[in-house]
Parts: sequence; structure tokens; C-alpha cells
Amino acid sequence: MDPLGSNKWLAAILASVLLILLINTYTDSIFGNSHGEGHDGGELKVAYGIEVAEAASALEATEIEAPSIAVLLATASADKGAREFAKCKACHTADAGGKNGTGPNLYNLVGRPIGNNEGFKYSAALTGQTGSWDYTTLDAWIASPKNTFPGTSMSFAGLKKPEARADLIAFLRMSADSPVALPSDAVEELAQEIVEDVAH
Repeated sequence: MDPLGSNKWLAAILASVLLILLINTYTDSIFGNSHGEGHDGGELKVAYGIEVAEAASALEATEIEAPSIAVLLATASADKGAREFAKCKACHTADAGGKNGTGPNLYNLVGRPIGNNEGFKYSAALTGQTGSWDYTTLDAWIASPKNTFPGTSMSFAGLKKPEARADLIAFLRMSADSPVALPSDAVEELAQEIVEDVAH
């Protein structure tokens, strides 16, 4: 190779390196370096700040609360609940005098003590429970049986939509000799939510 040609290549590389160093030094003197220091070594100050909304953080911080079961029951539909109950028919009946299947008969369920249906053998997860199938407990149970009473043998994954659960509970409420009264605060809570929605 021609020594003159080698020298030209070497000179071109050195010139490029020098050019990069000069550009880097020049930009640091104008904009500051990556450590937040200005050209005089002092702290860099923002001349004009632009506020950027942190949408993701705002969404994470905002918790949207679902209406309570009391409020949902005030407008729930037993007819829609009957359609939701179709998902339960493989294991349950809800007729007066209906037989137990894989799961117990659910007639007169609302207000009945938990784990108490004559002739049905409950799992240990429900046998030892105190309390009754009130609206709040039913709502939690239908949303996720395994989280409500861990160890239950009920394989149903749960209904995620609060409105669908309220409709199903409305159907179960009507599947009774004397339907249990709706929560007394349901109408007041619903009215309060309507007032708050209108205010916003």
C-alpha cells in the first residue's frame, strides 16, 4: 500500500475524532453536560419548563369504586338474573321443593344460614361458617367463591360484572316463599349517587 495513501486515511480518522470532540465540547457549553451542569460548572437551570400531564400515573392513582350491592339491587332485574342463572343450572336448582344436585337447591337462599340446606353435604369450607347468605356475602361469593371461602369445592370461577351479580341475586331473592327485603339504604344510596353524578 502507498505510504501516502495510508497517511491520508490516518489523517481522515484523526480529523473525524477531533471533529466529534469539538462538537461534544461545543454542545456541552451551550446545553450543559449529562450530569446536569452548565458550561460554567454550575447547576443547569431550566429556562422554560413545559408541564406534561402524567396520564398513566393519574390513572393509576384514581380508584374507580363500583356501586355497592345495595345500590345495584335497587335497579337490578330478576328477569336478567334468570338468564344469568342458566350458568348455574348444571349444578343447582332454584325451585320450591327442587332437588339438590352437585350443588344445593337455592330456593329460599337469601337470608338462609351459610352451609345449611337439609340433605346436602357441604365442603368443610362452608360447614363451619357462621352467618347467613345476606346480600353482601352473596355478592362476594358470586364474584369469587374461592376467594370468599377458600377451600370450597365449588368450581365456578365467578361473575366479574357487578350488575350481572346484582341481577342474579335479584333472581335468587325472588326464588323464595317470602323474598327478603332489599337493603334499607339502597334507595338513599342510589339517590345520593345520582345527585353526585349530576353535580359532576
